[in-house]
Amino acid sequence: MLIGDVQGWVDNFISFDDRFLERIAAAWPACMAVLPEQPGEDAITINLVDRLAKDVVVRRLCHWVEYQFEPFGLAADGSKYSKGIIDIAVLFDWNRERYLAYECKRLNVTNGGSRSSLATVYVTQGMMRFLTEQYAEGLPIGCMLGYVLDGDIAFASARVQDAIGVHPPLQLLDGPNSIAAVGTASRFGTRHRRFSNLEIEIRHALLPRVLQTLVSTDT
Repeated sequence: MLIGDVQGWVDNFISFDDRFLERIAAAWPACMAVLPEQPGEDAITINLVDRLAKDVVVRRLCHWVEYQFEPFGLAADGSKYSKGIIDIAVLFDWNRERYLAYECKRLNVTNGGSRSSLATVYVTQGMMRFLTEQYAEGLPIGCMLGYVLDGDIAFASARVQDAIGVHPPLQLLDGPNSIAAVGTASRFGTRHRRFSNLEIEIRHALLPRVLQTLVSTDT
């Protein structure tokens, strides 16, 4: 829950996202250098969070960076329960209900000589969790990180944006709109009407692995 000027919090979240992504971009090459060619999502996120938590700039920007953060829901009897697990959450103080969520998905995964964009998964198992308020309940901003494993940002971005456009439950109000890149990360934003009728802005950043020779078959 946000107290006070909501637009002020929106501006703070956006400003923080810009600065936080600078630190993600700085940590990204070293993070990926120690991982195999086709690492799992959890392996990437664990190594990324480990580096961010040790980053002196990040330590000045926020209270804590949490891997697999569990937001609490409120049951009818007044008890609390887990609403699921967010890949990365940035906490600004001890208030667990006020955080910036980063949901992470792999894109352009290769297997047996073919490439799967996984753009549909990015939408249905990533973005939709913000729409249902499973993540970022009552908060105006959510973030997506796309791990582009073959480095082909143009392909990944096109497929993700196509998947957004053909998924009506996203209740898209605006976008995708370009956001200034940070390092090698390509960025865009979308705005949606949630099932609760509140609006949310989702900020997307696609992080490319070092470019490799692209596979021949796209799916």
